[in-house]
Amino acid sequence: MPRPAAGCVVLAGARVFDPETGETTRADVRLDGSRIAEVGRGLDGPRVDCSGGLLIPGLIDCHVHVAFPRPEPLPRSARVLEAVPVLRGLLARGITTVRDAWGADAGHKHALRAGWIAGPDLLISLRQLSPTGGLGDGWEPPAGAVDHFGDPSLPDPLFDGPDAARAAVRRMVRAGADWIKVGASGAMRAVREGTNVRPTDDELVALVDEARRCGRDVLAHAHTSAAVVSAVRAGARSVEHGTFLDDDAVAALEHAWYVPTLAPISAGEFAETHRRSLRLAGEAGVRIAAGSDLAPRPHVDLTTELRLLAAVLGEAAALKAATTEAARLLRLDDDRGRIEPGLRADLVLLDGTDLDLTDLPGRTRAVWHDGRRVR
Repeated sequence: MPRPAAGCVVLAGARVFDPETGETTRADVRLDGSRIAEVGRGLDGPRVDCSGGLLIPGLIDCHVHVAFPRPEPLPRSARVLEAVPVLRGLLARGITTVRDAWGADAGHKHALRAGWIAGPDLLISLRQLSPTGGLGDGWEPPAGAVDHFGDPSLPDPLFDGPDAARAAVRRMVRAGADWIKVGASGAMRAVREGTNVRPTDDELVALVDEARRCGRDVLAHAHTSAAVVSAVRAGARSVEHGTFLDDDAVAALEHAWYVPTLAPISAGEFAETHRRSLRLAGEAGVRIAAGSDLAPRPHVDLTTELRLLAAVLGEAAALKAATTEAARLLRLDDDRGRIEPGLRADLVLLDGTDLDLTDLPGRTRAVWHDGRRVR
């Protein structure tokens, strides 16, 4: 069923957070349809009492997996159907835009646009491109090649050589990818076990160049410093994870965004190493955007990631990473990420006026997405 039309309403009496300055000011916010029409005091119009609350921009998660296969053997329809409550839950918690980093296909985007299901705005990358033996290569000793996605809407992600890398990009674009994802390093397990297969620099350069020719940007999975440097030098717009950053990697990240995704390994053996990498990047002025890496079960979403980011960067910087900086990374900063006239009416009302991120779900009083209040 299509969503009801948005109307004119004044969100009155709250403090309004500015991600760029980290400050809050007392102001009303008038929404007109899907846009923020005015921000100021004493605005006229039908009012929603937001007193005692804090208005922040709708949150943006730059690294999710809303439709990742479950570990148990299930029909492939389970991957698609599980995404329905996952997407609905994200929106209810104030996450209004997400970039899927492997798993969701063009059908998920269509279902959201058509109003068949509820959820955030969705950008998709389909599959994680990699060379043979890399992170995108599903292979098991007893069975050989195993594709747990196995769906024509999620094309073959493997390549070997620059020309094959270009062809892999074209397959993703043909199937509707908004972004191109590449495994610039292997998975954490492969790094730990010494089986880390990663693309050559020539392959990465060809892949990024082809993505640009197709009007797409590249996000690069990279745990190791060497993988980070190679990905950024090739022109990747964002680097995901960056668990083992050193000075060379931090210097390279001057030319990209860093999406650290602390949540999945926040209690593992490399948790402190990962936090140290984030501190190095923050101290060097690297542009940091927030991403939760939603794939592990039970799901950890952006509200968990923000709490972890805040412990290293501070609350205001963590919120900036999930609003203005995330919008810039995704090239959406002319449309969302701030509470300003003319921008999309994506907002979250929190109880209380402080920036405490310890329990965002518990503080969330209301969410507006594209001018419509989320039920």
